[in-house]
Amino acid sequence: MLERVVKATRRLLPAAPQVEQPAARIGRLAIRSLYREAALSPKPGLVSPSSQGSHRDMDFSTFLRSLQALRPYFPAIAACGLRRPRFLALRLLGIEAEAAMLAATGGVNTHRGAVFNLGLLCAAAGRLLADGEVPGAAGTCAMVKSAWGEEIIAGLAVASDTDVLSHGLVVARRYGSGGARQEAAAGFPAALDVGLPAYRHALAATSDGELAAVQALFALISELEDTNLLWRGGRPGLAHGRQAAAGFLAAGGVMAADWREHAAAIDRDFVAQNLSPGGSADLLGVTLFLAELDGLA
Repeated sequence: MLERVVKATRRLLPAAPQVEQPAARIGRLAIRSLYREAALSPKPGLVSPSSQGSHRDMDFSTFLRSLQALRPYFPAIAACGLRRPRFLALRLLGIEAEAAMLAATGGVNTHRGAVFNLGLLCAAAGRLLADGEVPGAAGTCAMVKSAWGEEIIAGLAVASDTDVLSHGLVVARRYGSGGARQEAAAGFPAALDVGLPAYRHALAATSDGELAAVQALFALISELEDTNLLWRGGRPGLAHGRQAAAGFLAAGGVMAADWREHAAAIDRDFVAQNLSPGGSADLLGVTLFLAELDGLA
């Protein structure tokens, strides 16, 4: 299915190697960021190599199958970005990618947020390359906002009037939360202003990308109005999740000697309450991708 997308995209693009190679590199960065997010442990209520978290329908192998299915998508949408497309063209590629993901996972939604978020960012990076610019974190996020922000918001209004709504859209209606679409339309401010600074600070302090990713995840959980926490636990669940993450950070985060025990205890608590901060996990994937663009590891 995605092979058709890749072939169709290539027909639209010049055949010169200098066009194809950057799109492939951007796609590899996206997949690598998603693998790092999936492989990270411990993560409260989330799937990791050693835990299903609060999820009964998926495990780490499900995520690996999903990533394999999505491998052609990110270079394809980056290449599409080189053509300065309207949002509809990106949306059609995303629909194909989501179908490939669901086929690989037996209908389990593992990476719908990543298809949307990282798809947009890959396309924005391609568009910057087409403009002769080097994609960085801030510039790539700004391009998503300026190129497609209005269309993303317009699509949110249309989707809110349909009968079949995602969990995020249901929560947006019920609680008035922004959700993934508004975050993307605004140029990913949570990733830029919360996730990435936490990642950079921890990386500078520890020189360890895994520790930095854990710190960024807890920072995002503590600040984000996570629609997955709202879906599973309502306002009390969201407040509990944010307070637990804030407590982890206040105790020193990953710089504390007992950080793994503290994080594991929060994970057990989230699982007991069936809480899963999937929105924060999605934005961790965005944060790791932006860190890659800026040359961090």
